[in-house]
Amino acid sequence: MFNSKKESSQTNQTRKESASSGINSLAAATKIIGDLTADHDIRIDGLLKGNLKCGGKVILGPKGKVIGEIECENAVIEGTVEGFILAKDTVQIKETGNIIADIKARKIAIIHGAQINGKCEIGGQTIAPKTLQKSA
Repeated sequence: MFNSKKESSQTNQTRKESASSGINSLAAATKIIGDLTADHDIRIDGLLKGNLKCGGKVILGPKGKVIGEIECENAVIEGTVEGFILAKDTVQIKETGNIIADIKARKIAIIHGAQINGKCEIGGQTIAPKTLQKSA
């Protein structure tokens, strides 16, 4: 009522920008069956049965699980991944991480206690994106 339309328009634009640059989250009791795309960082504490393509960092919480392929910039894995991980930069596997997947990344950090069952391809200047396959 007291604001001009110009001020109101600028406030709405600021809200849109801050909302779109936040972290996406999949809560512990949530299950998604199907592919998921996120332009920004995402944290998963629930179950994703499908492929994940993320333009930022993927954080998989200790009770989180992904059955499918993950393509991202960076990943911090504390939960379980069954499938494939492609990170353009770094994959960190924490002590509670359980990987039943092949990993391709520029760098990998593995904390004592983490479990990995799969191939690791580390290094290279540029990691080309892999074509994601539909999960069954």
